[in-house]
Amino acid sequence: MITNNRQSKSNETLMQAVFFMSALISVIAVLAICLFLLMRGIPAIGEIGFLDFIFSEKWGPTNTPASYGILSMIVGSIYVTAGAIVIGVPIGLLCAIFLAEFCPERLYKIVKPAVNLLAGIPSIIFGFFGMEIIVPFVREAYGGNGFSIMSSSIILGIMILPTIISISESSIRAVPESYKEGSYGVGATKEETVFKVVVPAAKSGIFTSIILGIGRAIGETMAVVMVAGNAVMPLSKIKLLKPIRTLTTNIVMEMSYASGLHEESLIATGVVLFVFIIILNTALSLIKARTNRN
Repeated sequence: MITNNRQSKSNETLMQAVFFMSALISVIAVLAICLFLLMRGIPAIGEIGFLDFIFSEKWGPTNTPASYGILSMIVGSIYVTAGAIVIGVPIGLLCAIFLAEFCPERLYKIVKPAVNLLAGIPSIIFGFFGMEIIVPFVREAYGGNGFSIMSSSIILGIMILPTIISISESSIRAVPESYKEGSYGVGATKEETVFKVVVPAAKSGIFTSIILGIGRAIGETMAVVMVAGNAVMPLSKIKLLKPIRTLTTNIVMEMSYASGLHEESLIATGVVLFVFIIILNTALSLIKARTNRN
């Protein structure tokens, strides 16, 4: 008996060490990424000038004189992400509600695997789909050449669906049955119970799914490269049906041939993107915490 207790304690100590090392490696990886970005990006921002880098619309590293303004790309990233949210969040949330509360068992066995499969499709496949289906549709229905903010928003809205659907569905299913029974007990209908009791009770998980979906939309590169048009437009010409270049696509398109200050400015663009994501996630987390308190 004593031997078994000692072995159990030894196993417990070993697993605690394994878990601690796993957590430590994750923290070290994040710190290493932050340190690399700051060490390589901050000097470039200092050399270019913070105001010129952030608030200038002119991007021309190969011009004479060179210009390194990323304002239009910041605005483009915001527009594309906002469009993806408008498309993906309502569809994803309604789909999660349907799967969790209204979907017949036979249909669920078809829809749920399809959602999981959508999460595993590579970005480049979404890009091909966007080029062959979304871009021609936008061109024929709304005009322009099809490579635009709208096309990028549609494809990103589709790409964030699996994240929003899966996490939101799990959160809805985790709501205790007693909540539903209490609602039914006071005479509420199925729909009233779902939308006025169950969904508000699952709001923490739903907010989490939205935050993760937004993170995916902001950081996506390959699909956006293929459908956005990748043109650096002045702010006055940024419109829904015009081509756009985002922060991520700017990095991936020019890093292969960049050198010197040009390369460092692209890393600095990554710093701006990193800070932007942190600010956005922090703001959404604060909204989530305030909503939970209410």
